[in-house]
Amino acid sequence: MSDKVRVDKWLWAVRIFKTRSMAAEACKKGKVTVDGVSIKPSREVRLNEVISLRVPPIIRSYKVLAISGKRMSAKLAVDFVKDVTSQDQLNLLDATKNFGFEKRDRSIGRPTKHDRRMIDKLKDVD
Repeated sequence: MSDKVRVDKWLWAVRIFKTRSMAAEACKKGKVTVDGVSIKPSREVRLNEVISLRVPPIIRSYKVLAISGKRMSAKLAVDFVKDVTSQDQLNLLDATKNFGFEKRDRSIGRPTKHDRRMIDKLKDVD
């Protein structure tokens, strides 16, 4: 374990992102924040810091328990990160899953451009 690791590397190492480039891209787009401030991919991670990640429609929060720059198995990753997402956000996620706006009758066919844009707006797709 090292004591200085970039945030994009840490997010990749603890398996929050599948690739390091995806983690860096999320940081560049402002989806990763610490204390409400967007951070760059090169920022160093600190112990007990809470990193928030905007994943529409919710904001997930993770607490840094330990620091590592090497990718690890999912079984080991739980020792390095703790999901501290608020219950309100998790309830919001459940509500959107049960909303069912994507369920369409088979006879209607493919969504029109207007319908698709409305679906994307409800999903909050960038």
